[in-house]
Amino acid sequence: MIIGTAGHIDHGKTALVKALTGVDGDRLKEEKARGITIDLGFAYLPSPEGQILGFIDVPGHERFVHTMLAGASGIDFALLTVAADDGSKPQTFEHLAILDLLGVSKGVAVITKADLASDERIAEVTGQIKEMIADTAFANADVMAVSAITGRGIGELRKYLIAAASVIHARSAEGRFRLAVDRVFTLPGVGVVVTGTVLSGIVRLGDQVQLSPSGLPARVRSIHAQNTPAEFAKAGDRSALNLSGADISKDAIHRGDVVLDPALHAPTDRIDAVLRVLPSEEKPIGQWFPVRLHHAATEVGARIVLLDDKSLEPGAAADVQLVLDQPIAAGVHDRFVLRDVSARRTIGGGRFIDLRAPSRKRRTPERHAQREASAIDDPSASLSALLEVAPFFVELTAFARDRALSSVQMGRLASSLGLTILESRDTRTALSPLRWKLFAGSLSEKVAEYHAANPDLQGIGREQLRLMLQPRLGKPASAVALQKLSEAGGIALDGAFVRLTSHNVRLAPGDEAAWIATAELLGGDERFRPPRVRDIAAATGNPERDVRRLLKLAGRLGWVDEVAHDHFFLRETIREIVAIAAGIAARAESKSFNAADLRDRLDNGRKVAIQILEFLDRHGVTLRKGDLRRMNVHRLDLFGSVVLSSTDVHGGEASPVGRSDFKSEWGSEPVPGGFDSHSPPPTSPKKHP
Repeated sequence: MIIGTAGHIDHGKTALVKALTGVDGDRLKEEKARGITIDLGFAYLPSPEGQILGFIDVPGHERFVHTMLAGASGIDFALLTVAADDGSKPQTFEHLAILDLLGVSKGVAVITKADLASDERIAEVTGQIKEMIADTAFANADVMAVSAITGRGIGELRKYLIAAASVIHARSAEGRFRLAVDRVFTLPGVGVVVTGTVLSGIVRLGDQVQLSPSGLPARVRSIHAQNTPAEFAKAGDRSALNLSGADISKDAIHRGDVVLDPALHAPTDRIDAVLRVLPSEEKPIGQWFPVRLHHAATEVGARIVLLDDKSLEPGAAADVQLVLDQPIAAGVHDRFVLRDVSARRTIGGGRFIDLRAPSRKRRTPERHAQREASAIDDPSASLSALLEVAPFFVELTAFARDRALSSVQMGRLASSLGLTILESRDTRTALSPLRWKLFAGSLSEKVAEYHAANPDLQGIGREQLRLMLQPRLGKPASAVALQKLSEAGGIALDGAFVRLTSHNVRLAPGDEAAWIATAELLGGDERFRPPRVRDIAAATGNPERDVRRLLKLAGRLGWVDEVAHDHFFLRETIREIVAIAAGIAARAESKSFNAADLRDRLDNGRKVAIQILEFLDRHGVTLRKGDLRRMNVHRLDLFGSVVLSSTDVHGGEASPVGRSDFKSEWGSEPVPGGFDSHSPPPTSPKKHP
């Protein structure tokens, strides 16, 4: 249990800690000379049960409230001190308000310097304290009177704290590791040491960590937890880490930095939060109100962006956006406190609810719904709620990172919610079971509608389809979703197009007749030297533009390929040419051939042979080096399954070409892209779909 002091200057906080532990929290020469606490002090008290109670002694002077905040952010239990002779003072009220804003609800009020007051005075101060804490989280706190000089009540208070430590639940260490740095120093023979309270997770000797927001990498060389050498430190421990790294030095690390699991490093400077303004504020909070933001051990300038049209009144609470002067390392649902820019008063505080707040459209109903879902404490309930509001999906990596959740926690969470996860290299997009079912149904409907409106087209473009669907997934997630649905059946992916597996391309009646006539001209004995567009137009009596349009359409359907401008070959002819070229290469001792070899085999003239080879080069089927070409074994089936005639190699029957039939010394990596041949080109009415 980490115990923090709170209270006005000179109300005996340091003396109380020393009386309880025997350790003087004032370690600085200036502190001893002036008799006041300036920086954080630390002490430890072993309990008979083996627990170690850690104490953080904070300064009480109004000039050092920022230091008090750095220490109070990681405590489990508060010692609210009030001197018997002075009673409650300004910093007593401010420290109490800070503890309340930070969510520290467990503690005890301690009347110090009891040796200087009568029993009547102690009873009077007790009444003051009860009235002061009545409307706070400390409303039910006990009040005890002690004297560090005479020892009155010290033993009873020590027993009280040990008993409280035994019933306070330890923080879960399941999440990813975070430690807020409140001190950094060097030790001879050791190196750089940082101290702080572990906010979440666990760190072990040898772990690789990162300093945030700077991003400096480091390694944990040694650990002290609760002032004792340890193999690890876990959530709730007061810890010291000896760090090493190429750029790690005392000057490179500052109070407010966070040592964390590298997966959590993602500083932010724009945060949506729930803000509660203290009733003590004299004026409402207006738009872009400047403040000092205190979070964990860091302090940074910020401005308050109101998400309502009206000002935020004293005592009221509302969602706001905090725009920071510089990025900080934070977590969803971390507590924060706001003070005025002159550092004279505490204005309010609350919780972070979204670390990736947008700068535009922050007042829309969709953003309001997202903030409501993000504000839910339980990660499972929060994720479930987020999946039911626009945009109806959640990027799980970011969700887990901003909440410091481990991969094990996220795995359990995803399993319990039955999520559909679309995982690509950089993203893990999750949809609820219902939303995935609706998405899949809507996709099929959109594709079917497209087929009905465009029966003569291969399918709908992937990007066009993505923009039509809700939720509108990112491109990587959309690609994974399409692949997942195609594997389940119902849709097929044809390169850049999506179609229903039941879809058969139908040409318009006029195009159907024209295609049959055109296909006959492209096939047969003249298939290796087919007529060009102008020749087909002359032969069929159709305008060139109509012939060109029809052949372009056939190309999109995978029935023909445009080898050169206005020169189209049937897909089955291209497939045959690939097989012939593969046979020539296989028969050659060097496994290579030139344009003349292909020209002689096809008997179609050097110019056409070169055009064919350049076409195959463009698509990676052949690999050119000078005047010679080899076959790319990874692309032989680009235009469909290739059958190689054994007579071209050894004599015998035809057999499919295998990738092991060729070895290329010129490189044979697959070339992206390609064609699909799901529907072969009909060359007669009987073959037409």
